[in-house]
Amino acid sequence: MSVIGMPPHSVSFRLLLIALACLLASSPSFADDLELQSLSLRARLSEKTLLGDEAPEDFEEYDLSANVALPWENYSTSGRGVGTRLMASAGLLRGVGENALVVSVIPELTLGSEDGRFLLDLGAGGALFSRHRFGTQDFGGPFQFALTLGIGGPFYRQLGLGYRFLHYSDAGVNGPDTTGADFHMIEFRYRFE
Repeated sequence: MSVIGMPPHSVSFRLLLIALACLLASSPSFADDLELQSLSLRARLSEKTLLGDEAPEDFEEYDLSANVALPWENYSTSGRGVGTRLMASAGLLRGVGENALVVSVIPELTLGSEDGRFLLDLGAGGALFSRHRFGTQDFGGPFQFALTLGIGGPFYRQLGLGYRFLHYSDAGVNGPDTTGADFHMIEFRYRFE
């Protein structure tokens, strides 16, 4: 998307800010329905490429995410069903000796138990990088699209363990010479009751 006189990454950043403002400035009844479900610590296990071109550099990623339940859900009397949530995260992306702060907001669709003990989730959202060039790897700009798929279950009481696939890409918005990255992550989760 290009607006006359504005760089493409500036437009993407502004669109993300507008979307966040719309979510946060909702009616009080909607805000009353928001509930913190869990906090998760995540670390990269592997970066085997599944989507797009092979990344020319190796990366590490560590982050903390907060999962907030959204009001759209449909659970049966057995406690199983479909829900929605918002996953917001902040963390460190490290490659070729360079560090970047990564902040993401990803709406998700969840399948599983209403109490969040067993979950399969799928989401698409956006991420902001404080740096987008690492050696020969160019993500294309500070705004990246983020796709995620996760699965998790209980470990001990309110603690859970899971796997998360995370993909960052600018989807070609900043030109054909950009490359995204895939991350396979282990997730340690604390679930609120």
